[in-house]
Amino acid sequence: MRPLARLASLHSPVVVAAGQASKSSTTTLSTRAAVTSRTTWTPATVSRISSTSLRSFSLSTPHHRFVQLVKKKTNNSKMTSTATTLKGQPLDKGALESMLRRRMFFAPSFDIYGGVAGLYDYGPPGCALQANIIDIWRKHFVLEEDMLELDCTALTPHDVLKTSGHVDKFADWMCKDPKNGDILRADHFVEDVLEARLKGDKEARGQKVEEKEEDPKRKKKKAKGTEAVKLDDAVVKEYEEVLAQIDNYNGEQLGELIKKYDLKNPATGVQPEPPVAFNLMFQTAIGPSGNLAGYLRPETAQGQFLNFAKLLEYNAGSMPFASASIGKSYRNEIAPRGGLLRVREFLMAEIEHFVDPASNKKHDRFHEVKDIELALLDRNVQLSGQTTVTKMTIGEAVEKKIVDNETLGYFLARIHLFLKKIGIDQSKIRFRQHMGNEMAHYACDCWDAELLTSSGWVECVGCADRSAYDLTVHAKKTGAPLVVREALETPQIVEKWEPEINSKKFGPIFRKDGKTVEAAILALSQEELAKLSEELKTNGKIVIDVPGVGDGKVEVTKDLLAIEWKKHTINIREYTPNVIEPSFGIGRILYSLLEHNYWTREGDEYRGVISFPPAVAPVKVLIVPLSSKPEFAPHVRRLSQKLRSIGISSRVDDSSASIGRRYARNDELGTPFGLTIDFQTLQDSTFTLRERDSTRQVRAEEEKIVDAIKALVEGSKTWQDIESELPVFEGQEIEIRTAEN
Repeated sequence: MRPLARLASLHSPVVVAAGQASKSSTTTLSTRAAVTSRTTWTPATVSRISSTSLRSFSLSTPHHRFVQLVKKKTNNSKMTSTATTLKGQPLDKGALESMLRRRMFFAPSFDIYGGVAGLYDYGPPGCALQANIIDIWRKHFVLEEDMLELDCTALTPHDVLKTSGHVDKFADWMCKDPKNGDILRADHFVEDVLEARLKGDKEARGQKVEEKEEDPKRKKKKAKGTEAVKLDDAVVKEYEEVLAQIDNYNGEQLGELIKKYDLKNPATGVQPEPPVAFNLMFQTAIGPSGNLAGYLRPETAQGQFLNFAKLLEYNAGSMPFASASIGKSYRNEIAPRGGLLRVREFLMAEIEHFVDPASNKKHDRFHEVKDIELALLDRNVQLSGQTTVTKMTIGEAVEKKIVDNETLGYFLARIHLFLKKIGIDQSKIRFRQHMGNEMAHYACDCWDAELLTSSGWVECVGCADRSAYDLTVHAKKTGAPLVVREALETPQIVEKWEPEINSKKFGPIFRKDGKTVEAAILALSQEELAKLSEELKTNGKIVIDVPGVGDGKVEVTKDLLAIEWKKHTINIREYTPNVIEPSFGIGRILYSLLEHNYWTREGDEYRGVISFPPAVAPVKVLIVPLSSKPEFAPHVRRLSQKLRSIGISSRVDDSSASIGRRYARNDELGTPFGLTIDFQTLQDSTFTLRERDSTRQVRAEEEKIVDAIKALVEGSKTWQDIESELPVFEGQEIEIRTAEN
């Protein structure tokens, strides 16, 4: 359990797209690799949706973002952010999201009732895309790493989340506007007002200021504009340093910033009240009596920790090992915004890798990834008010202790490879290290994989070293032995303080609380036992802390407990494993993937294309019969059946629209290949195969075409390979019109 996501703003994104000025068809139809090589990014200093826990995935509509009124530029650019498309074009986020909703990738839940902020439904292509991402994730991690997969319940009893710390600490800071009662998320409020002031400074200095889209649902609460006021250079620097560290401030510090800079809600012109903590879990009652309090889980991790002993037994007691879980989590976000980037119900994929702390957290496969280069933004750079990334191999990062240990480094590299495999733009990814205040108190080190989108840097994967916290607290609460026992080759002689409980008297006195009190005694440290032993001999009784029993203090007399210094021969080593936890926000990854692969055709900005890699595309093949004549139907049925038999999804478009229109509709869906059945097919049983990005085609008989599709989807061949093997075909639309006439 780490604190939740923060939206941090790091200013002045600079994008250099060297190929952008070119208008040639060669540029717009170039391969993915070529385009990526022409797009470079400066050290990223843009706004960030991140999390001090990567357990905070979600997206939704903007809530308390403040609109700054600026003079419109004469070029009337549609660009609403500094984000770019796959081809380096300015990204028109409005056009993209309109296309995604029109093509039913996702839509607001309960839309005909007006919708609920932070809740979204996925349509057919969105479901297929999500399923493909999960399928690749499962193969990349669960199968490759021999992980043990669990599916645990979302309903979680109060005691479990009280023990884990979620009930007391799983919160964000919110503040209330005393004039209109609006609830503002404190860190968002601070960053929004400071951002607006910095933009006003830029306008006053004559620098370009980009307009943000207004949320149409907020027209009735339109914020006041921010005046163009020039700030002192020292003030600008101070604001930027605050924003670079926005994730590092607690509630008290955010309140101090609000007072120090006299931050006022632009909607009312008044300063909000001091920040207070708001727990983000959805509370419920389990059972008809309502006596058993519970919550919808805010993460999938706790079920894995509670099943540790069973998993260890299933794994024949062998260490290290990892468990994995894919499922829905729920968070009652204060101000959900950003579409799919901050929602209240979302899909997570989490891994808990259990490791022996005495191994120095070495990983036996680290040598396989040590030369992989990552873009790292460490905590020291952030605390200095900078956001400059450093590129280095993960081997070097671990050696220099920038990344704490090999197992953590191994998973950072594997996360990088997974994101690359599904099609994330490699120039728009960085790994950011958590700063002190945003990192959980029990964590040794934590890094977020952040992806650059139109909303800034978005945290999509968190990877934390959680030490032994979770297993320790649950074992202490329940008395369950969440430990590993290993036979020692050479017995060890140890001396230690050991509590001896008189079970005959202990049970009748403490009754139902007996196990809880016993667990608290057994969890005492050697230092505590030494002190209590002396106290027991002197006073004949001791008082120990037992949360949940009475007032939290329990008196134990010497007739119930003895604490003796004893010598033991140890044949079995017992330890509590440490945990490395990669945690994936599938919804955030999905949306980032959409932005990273979107672009528009040269000279036709309304013709959108999503260049998904074949493995992740919702539909792999579009089958296009160019006539509704009966003799075309057998070919359609046969091709559809053959593709299904080899596990490749296809879709038939036999509408009356032109072939160009039919292809364009499916380019919007990201369908990588088109298989055309034309009049020549009826004569020689050959078909054309079209590649989405280049629109180039090859023609061959059915068996060769199906084999080519299979190789392309599996990734064993590229389109260039297919063009070198099969005859290139041109002029189809002209031939079609002639044949049908």
